Amino acid sequence: MSTAAEAAAAAKRKDIVNRWLLSTPALALIAIAGVGPLLIVLVYSFLAPGNYGDVKWEFSTEAWFKVFLERDIFDNTLSLADAHVSILWRSIKLATATTILSLVLGFPTAYFIASRPAHLRQVWLFLITIPFWTNMLIRGFAIQEMIRNEGLVNTLLMKLGIISAPIQMLYTDFAILLGMAYVHLPLMVLPLYASMEKLDFRLVEAGYDLYATRFQVLRRIIIPLVKPGIIAGSILVFIPALSSYVIPRILGGGKNLMIGNLIELQFGQGRNWPLGASLSITLVIIVLAAMLYYVKNAGKTGGGHA
Repeated sequence: MSTAAEAAAAAKRKDIVNRWLLSTPALALIAIAGVGPLLIVLVYSFLAPGNYGDVKWEFSTEAWFKVFLERDIFDNTLSLADAHVSILWRSIKLATATTILSLVLGFPTAYFIASRPAHLRQVWLFLITIPFWTNMLIRGFAIQEMIRNEGLVNTLLMKLGIISAPIQMLYTDFAILLGMAYVHLPLMVLPLYASMEKLDFRLVEAGYDLYATRFQVLRRIIIPLVKPGIIAGSILVFIPALSSYVIPRILGGGKNLMIGNLIELQFGQGRNWPLGASLSITLVIIVLAAMLYYVKNAGKTGGGHA
């Protein structure tokens, strides 16, 4: 009996070793292409800025200090770095609003697709994924053409007599929110659909048979069952929205910066690579916190199978 157990244990160890060996190329690629550049950025964040960009190989925590604080040039008093804090807050606020708007639009869309006959679902999914075929830059310019003062929306509203003068929508937080919601909406619909496709609609019918209202069925049956898809979709939208660069650049006009634009400015015009690296690591920390929240909640709800 002990011999058989030892043989089984040895076979299990061998299987584990073989799996690690098979995973070695992928792990090496992740380490080189993913962890390597991140370590370089982390090292740069603890160096001094060069005179014309680049870095001086001198240990310094000044960049981390400047992420949230600033020192007065006359009396060296400390104060909050209002510009950085406001940009970071705008990034979190717009990313959260984008996630909520995408959920509000994506939930009924995914439910509609999941409730269609099986032979039609692929057609609807195909239509949802079509925007992915177009570069994000082009989609941003398309939104810009629609909401500018002489664009389609203002022109239509003025011809209908609803407004007498164009509404300033471009180069505002609203424009950035609209653009990011449009770009990231498919990332919400697809995981929601993956959860709703597994939903047993007989439970919905049973709820109606027990005289539950539509809202009660939604709140007590549908939402709890598709919660893993809601969490996954929210994470897939929140993370790229938080670090968005192209959409705020096009629709914000350089006035409504987000954290991605601020990082680019430090590496470009600001020529302060350590500060840019510190802001980048700060963004990574926020993203990791969001991911840990997702893993924690997905584990409680069985979201790993969504």
